[in-house]
Amino acid sequence: MSAYRFSHFLAAVAVAVPMMLPAQVVDRVVAVVDREVILESELNAQVQFFIQNNRLDPNTPNIKQQVLESMISEKLIIAKAIEDTITVTDDEVQQQMDAIIQQRVLQAGSEARLEEMYGMPISKIRREFRDDLRKNLLAQKLQQQRFGQTEVGRHEVEAFYATYKDSLPRVAEEVELSHIFIRPKPSDAATAATRSRLQGILDSIRAGASFPEMAKRYSEDPGSAPQGGDLGLVRRGLFVKEFESAVFSLADSQISDIVQSSFGFHVIQLLERRGEAVRARHILLKVPRGQHDDDSTIVLLDTLRSRILRGENFAELAKRYSEDTRTNLVGGSLGTFEIEQLDQIDKNLSATVLAMKEGEISKPSKLSTETSYGYHLVWLKRRTPPHVMTLDQDYRRLEALTQNYRRMKEYQTWLADLKGRFYWEIRL
Repeated sequence: MSAYRFSHFLAAVAVAVPMMLPAQVVDRVVAVVDREVILESELNAQVQFFIQNNRLDPNTPNIKQQVLESMISEKLIIAKAIEDTITVTDDEVQQQMDAIIQQRVLQAGSEARLEEMYGMPISKIRREFRDDLRKNLLAQKLQQQRFGQTEVGRHEVEAFYATYKDSLPRVAEEVELSHIFIRPKPSDAATAATRSRLQGILDSIRAGASFPEMAKRYSEDPGSAPQGGDLGLVRRGLFVKEFESAVFSLADSQISDIVQSSFGFHVIQLLERRGEAVRARHILLKVPRGQHDDDSTIVLLDTLRSRILRGENFAELAKRYSEDTRTNLVGGSLGTFEIEQLDQIDKNLSATVLAMKEGEISKPSKLSTETSYGYHLVWLKRRTPPHVMTLDQDYRRLEALTQNYRRMKEYQTWLADLKGRFYWEIRL
């Protein structure tokens, strides 16, 4: 199995081109590690992948040597994992394989497109990459066991800071944010009309109409409608709660009644089930929201803002009213962000925060979500200007840097030990 193809398999699908080995390869052994070999074709392809992935100049000195050393290190770790009888279950491999396949299908646009890109059916992709994926998981598990629990004390952090403080990067401007998020509620009439429309589609399917054709014609899920509503193979835990509960209760080929979720109304058909993963197709109709629905939400948020300005606790109101289930239980806390990150998260959020002062509560502003959109109040709890790192202000950041530095040194020492214990040879 080509290391180049396996690296592309693990990495995101970035371009729509076949991910096969070059037509002409030279299969000469360039290195031997324990019981495995590295071929020149694999090395050349891995170098190409490394250059593309890191946007490097192909003429950069020593790239080939660096990549070869990295490939040797990986195989040494695998050899050590096998010696230590580290095990990876078939279930772990299957779950990881399912997750990667699902992600690649979403990125490629369809299973057919993914198969075209790899030049083989998905069943063969699974067979081709299974052994390499198992080895990759073995290496990950061993490294996690050795380096996953690295802890450092204050004395070590202080020593690291004293040694490297003049070369540490500056800390960018940061903001700490909380919010109260509310989605506009569609009217009862719009909800009833949408459900009624989907019921008519469901009745047609049960009377003999083709589910895929009805999905192509009516479904409002742009990601699956062109494929007849096919969602591909998805493991448990990746659907929204209502959809997941419904799809895992179906028998093969069974069609659900109407299911409501935060996306809208669904009709679902289970195509197949593989353990804790299912392949299903659906038809989605979204409930339209009007300007009146938006206006009502903005009025509610304005009322909450007035209450906060009069002295009520922001966090308590967030727990009571916010519909962001990831943050409402912690008082709406979004965490800390570099100011430049905000534009990547949401341009409206970025514009809102840039115009605020520390301690301010914003007026209601629009925020797009995965399922639709909503409006929120933003509290700028803290704004930290760009600065040089100090122990007092940036201890947690320095602690993480110290941990990473210690892991790197321990990793290098460990690799040197492995190179002394296992046979390896470069033949390039």
